[in-house]
Amino acid sequence: MTATTPTGRAAPTGTTLVIGATGTTGSRTTAQLIAAGRSVRAGSRRAAAVPGAEPVRFDWYDPAGFDDALAGSDRVYLVPPVGDPDPAAVMLPFLDRARAAGVRRAVLLSSSAIPEGGPAVGEVHRALPGLFGEWAVLRPSWFMQNFTGTHTHADGIRTDGAFLTAAGAGRVGFVDADDIAAVAVRALTDDLAPNTDLVLTGPEALSHDDIAAVLTEVSGRPVVHHHLTYEAMRERLAAVIPPAFATMLAGMDRAIAEGVEDRTTDTVLRLTGRPPHGFRAVAERELSGTAGPGTAPNRQRGTA
Repeated sequence: MTATTPTGRAAPTGTTLVIGATGTTGSRTTAQLIAAGRSVRAGSRRAAAVPGAEPVRFDWYDPAGFDDALAGSDRVYLVPPVGDPDPAAVMLPFLDRARAAGVRRAVLLSSSAIPEGGPAVGEVHRALPGLFGEWAVLRPSWFMQNFTGTHTHADGIRTDGAFLTAAGAGRVGFVDADDIAAVAVRALTDDLAPNTDLVLTGPEALSHDDIAAVLTEVSGRPVVHHHLTYEAMRERLAAVIPPAFATMLAGMDRAIAEGVEDRTTDTVLRLTGRPPHGFRAVAERELSGTAGPGTAPNRQRGTA
């Protein structure tokens, strides 16, 4: 059966393997691809059922399942393994297999805080253009859903009415995961791949104090942002995650305090034709329990 677009024209063929299809951006990307009439293989560790998609088992740490997951796919959306300080060790062998299996387009989820060749997923970013003729690297700023989903910040807000950072008064162009997914869909399906990295932000840069103020107004419950030093944040994180990863995450907060993330881009508008969602609108949408098209339940993402 040939899928059609809302205009009645035949939709382009091709099957996308979405890795992390039950996660924050993967679930939204899967839903939006399906809504566009695309064939999707929804990869997750438990091969969870996803309406409209073919569920497949995928685990970064189980290479024996790579070929089955890739079968029939010509493009892939890559969500790195969460919390792994060296994702390239498992991702690069998979990408070699993907190319050999016929994948021709790869879209990688990275972070605005990690440049090409930088730590962690930055090594995968550097390798991607040499592996695929069609590619894109999405480098979103920090997720708005960190304050409404199952991220540590959101957990603290729900239980204590507070969250902690070492970001000081630094501002961030927080971005809606729905907007990330909308860009991912374009990068995966447009006739011409971006073949570049794309820094994604929301419409304005906000401090964490600004975020707390908006959440207080929207929820009707006081929310406070507690300021930690870089050292205190690093020690706090190192109590629950590997020290090297804790140092990297605390360093990202320090970079925010120094102004590195105080920017906005027009990427969402350029690629989707509509402006990105603002934080107040997202907070109202998600804290009220309603969700827009292509939105799935929030799940934690470890860095951005």
